[in-house]
Amino acid sequence: MTTLTLDRLSVDYGETRALREFTLSIGAAELVTLLGPSGCGKTTVLKAVAGLLAPAAGDVRFDGASVLSVPTEARGAAMVFQKPLLFPHLTVAENIGFGLKMRRQSRAEIDARVAQAIEWVRLPGLEKRRPHELSGGQEQRVSLARALVIEPRVLLLDEPFSALDENLRGEMRQLVRELQRRLRITTLFVTHDQREALAVADRIALLFDGKIEQAGAPRDLLLAPVSARAARFFGWTLLPGDLLRPEMAASFAAFRPENARLCASDDPTGQFDGILESMIDYGTRRQWRVRLAGGEIVEGDQLSIPGDAAPAPGERVKLAAPPDALRWFPRDHATQQIAE
Repeated sequence: MTTLTLDRLSVDYGETRALREFTLSIGAAELVTLLGPSGCGKTTVLKAVAGLLAPAAGDVRFDGASVLSVPTEARGAAMVFQKPLLFPHLTVAENIGFGLKMRRQSRAEIDARVAQAIEWVRLPGLEKRRPHELSGGQEQRVSLARALVIEPRVLLLDEPFSALDENLRGEMRQLVRELQRRLRITTLFVTHDQREALAVADRIALLFDGKIEQAGAPRDLLLAPVSARAARFFGWTLLPGDLLRPEMAASFAAFRPENARLCASDDPTGQFDGILESMIDYGTRRQWRVRLAGGEIVEGDQLSIPGDAAPAPGERVKLAAPPDALRWFPRDHATQQIAE
């Protein structure tokens, strides 16, 4: 098991700084997800760890020792990409064993380890097939097996399931988590999908503009965001603070949609005035969409809206959010765009 330390790492693409003094420590056998929008620097982190990009400053350390001078092929990092990148002329077994062959392992050793890897990713009986005979999910399992069979010190996963349908993505997420725990491999998993991050991670590092906005346990990021940007990314509703308190015009009032309650326009507990734009009845719950007086859109689900009392689209309504469910965030240059 290997610890991974990224110490004040900066990476440039020409004149553009993609990472800015990026610092993150990952424990032995820990799975950390790098989460954030496209272009925030997630893949750049993986490439710097793998040795595919040379940093402008900072350090990458495995077990406390710098690997910046260690060639990519000798670092002990294995990377799985969004596209499987299999050799089309090789069989499944030959693709999985390719790295071992390059390391000049014996034929008996290669055969034994490939057979084990095929069991790990649940592809028995497909050893002799070629990539064009596989489904997308099977191809990605081969790619994962090829990474695991070399027994890497660090496993790097770059949005490996984004091209798969949701059912397959769920299966692959579960498989990766099971294998990572069983094999105890230190892992960095990149995704832009918060549900995927929440499903697999021990910890999540949320990135914006090449820097970590917040890092911690999945539950902490979901329920206790530290900034307006983090809250918005994790699905919180942000509204101008002066809708609730005139003196809070320089702040956002934030709440999770499930904590908002739709109520009648004359309900004294309502805090936000608006117009009901739509209401979908799913039997056990109702999904609604409200446009507030300032034009802000709020969507939510509600379990208990009695049928006789349910408002109709076009009617005036109010929204209520319990005071203990509200969080307040200042508006600054980084979050002003949220209000626009």
